[in-house]
Parts: sequence; structure tokens; C-alpha cells
Amino acid sequence: MTQYKNTHSFLTPSFVMNAMIYTNVIMFFISLVYSGKNMILSFNPFYAFTPSMDVLNFLGASGRFPIVKFEAWWSLITANWLHGGLLHILFNMMALKTLAPLVMKEFGLYRMFSIYTLTGIAGFLLSYFGNVYLTIGASSGLCGLIGASLFFGKSRGGEWGRLVYKQTLGWVVTLILIGFLMPNINNWGHGGGLIAGIFLGWIFGYNEKRRENIFDKLAAAIFAGITYWLLLKSVVQGFFLIYT
Repeated sequence: MTQYKNTHSFLTPSFVMNAMIYTNVIMFFISLVYSGKNMILSFNPFYAFTPSMDVLNFLGASGRFPIVKFEAWWSLITANWLHGGLLHILFNMMALKTLAPLVMKEFGLYRMFSIYTLTGIAGFLLSYFGNVYLTIGASSGLCGLIGASLFFGKSRGGEWGRLVYKQTLGWVVTLILIGFLMPNINNWGHGGGLIAGIFLGWIFGYNEKRRENIFDKLAAAIFAGITYWLLLKSVVQGFFLIYT
């Protein structure tokens, strides 16, 4: 088992994971505020605190509709940070809190963020080609982290590798079951994220193969900069669209 250490005292795995969770939560809160009276309040847990679809559209939801109608290709990035209900974001953030530390330990902090971002893009891109009308959620990126962990466990072997592989394989089976049993699940996004995660796990390599370098840090910084700029832009534009 490798031990991941970050030389920057403030940029710790805990800080990065919390920043990702807070960003998701803040975007969810903003989507509810912008929705106002159009927000769905329901006793059904699957629909409780559901933002307006119009609000999710201009905040960066992806899918066939926004990309074809508005050419919103940037939504391939922003959709990874939006959620359609309280239960949706709760489950995804619990999953992120489980997966991110594992991937950061074995791949490094910067490669983890790059994998999350790129597999999110891959999942939403496949959703577009699969004619998914509208889609949001961190699930594509989370499936990417599962895919990277799956590759790590299989590639590394040994007691630790077998344990990781067995655990992540169990998550894959769970994803498949959820995809067939629960409504409104984007299986295209899950599948695209998972496959991309396996591929990127192989391409990027993990710590026992190579340590993170300046290019990994630069890539993660670029992805983070683009992501937060797009999210901020959509929030500001949405504010003026609604309140002016």
C-alpha cells in the first residue's frame, strides 16, 4: 500500500475533497435559490428539493437538448457539478467521500481531479451520442474514479490490489443493478465514466508505477481553472437573467 504525501501544506487530500464537496453543495443550493417557487417540494424522497429544469439548463446541465439547441458543449464539464434533488446529491457526495481518498492515495491528488473531470466529460459526451435528453450529476466522474480504482486493483495485484479490485467490482455490480431498478438513471453516463476511468488509470499510471510530476499538476490546475470559471460564469449570468 502506498502512502500519498503532498508537499503543499494547504493543498491536502482532505482540502481538495472538501472543496469538491462544497462546490457541489453550493451549486445545488444556488440552483434551488434560482428556482424559487418553481422548485419541487415533495414527500417523495426521489423528487424532494428538485430544482427547475430551466435553471439547471442555464447553470450547465448537459445532454442532447442543451448541446443541440444551445451548442452548450461546455456543459460536458459543468453538468458534473449539478444535482437534481436532495437524495441525488446526498448519495453522490457520500460516494465521493469514499472514492476520492482511495484514488488520491494511489494515483495522487492531481491525477484524481483530472480523472474525475475527464471521465465526467466522457460520460456526458457518451450521453449526448446516446440521445439522453437532459442529464446532470457527479455520477459520471464518480464512475470514473471507480474505473481507475478497478484498474489499479487488477494491475497491482497482491493482497491490497485484490481487496481494492473486489471492492470496486462490487460497486460496478451495484451500479448495474441501480441502473436497471431505479428510474431516471443515466446508464450512458455511468458506462462512459467507468470505461474512461479504466482507460485513464492505465494511461496516467498510479504511484507505484510513477510519481506525480509537474505535468500532472499543470493539467489539474488547468481543469480546475476551466471548471470554476465556467461554473462562476453560469451563476453570474443566471443571476442577471433572473433578477434583472
